[in-house]
Amino acid sequence: MLKLVLASDHGGFELKEIIKKYLAELGGYAVNDLGTHSAEAVDYPAYGRRAAEAVASGQAERGIIFCGTGTGISIAANKTAGIRAANCTSVYLAEMSRRHNDANILALGGRSVEPELAKKIVKIWLDTPFEGGRHARRVEQIG
Repeated sequence: MLKLVLASDHGGFELKEIIKKYLAELGGYAVNDLGTHSAEAVDYPAYGRRAAEAVASGQAERGIIFCGTGTGISIAANKTAGIRAANCTSVYLAEMSRRHNDANILALGGRSVEPELAKKIVKIWLDTPFEGGRHARRVEQIG
């Protein structure tokens, strides 16, 4: 069972709740919701850091994070060593972030990605393996 963490600010809260329910419907995932737990305004860096630290420490294998655009929270998460957070707005970007970049955190924008598209993005991101090979050398250079 893949261990996932979810985290969001207020701008991504609604989409986080939709994706959390979707993951439960899919089954096969142990999901830990690190907050926020309401639409009340909070600061995205704290939640990006929480998710990133959980993945970097091995408490979770991967994470999905949300803010209004997915950009701010992904920047915050990427400040943690070992994190490769990718802000994805399409199925193709999600697939390539896993296949070529071994992204361990997916960022989504609650105000920029419609829920049905977000579900497709999440599904392909979870199902796509890292290709390794020449891409492994490049990913190692990031670290």
